[in-house]
Amino acid sequence: MRKNSHNDEELLEQIQLHRDAAAFTTLYERYWEKLLTIAYLRLQSSADAQEVVQEVFLDIWKRAGNISLEHSFHTYISAALKYKILTLLAKRKTEQARSTLLVRDEADASTEQWLSYQQLRHELEQTVQALPEKCRLVFRLSREKGMSEKQIAKTLNISIKTVEAHISKALKTLRTSLQHLHTFFLW
Repeated sequence: MRKNSHNDEELLEQIQLHRDAAAFTTLYERYWEKLLTIAYLRLQSSADAQEVVQEVFLDIWKRAGNISLEHSFHTYISAALKYKILTLLAKRKTEQARSTLLVRDEADASTEQWLSYQQLRHELEQTVQALPEKCRLVFRLSREKGMSEKQIAKTLNISIKTVEAHISKALKTLRTSLQHLHTFFLW
């Protein structure tokens, strides 16, 4: 039986059980163009659209063993694309806000303020580095990579409660360590 005659779920199963590259290629060929079109319409950037589609397929290949379909593969891959697009849009918005703040801050920031900011960043990084390894990893995945607690739990193969405990511990440590700076943090 040819791979093209298999349904999506059968192909995914072949990837999960046998790391079947031919099955993966078949799924890729079935979906890449549709996904690229949707991504381009949402992102208005060919490069960004290609990047998110590539990430979707890379995640499928890397995490095939952990994929559990609640609905069809089509629904799964559509949701995966939507998540990647939303993540990229949020990242763009954050970068734009940071850029705007930096421009505004540069215009009216004194040398003393800049040094205070550098000190804060340094102390923050030192405090994060002093966290226990697993706690530090969970914190960085949450705050720097923007991953949800569920994603972190799945990635690290730990419970969501453990993820919550690590994040809570990290934030408590950071607040205690940095409370003398009288700076407002948005957690």
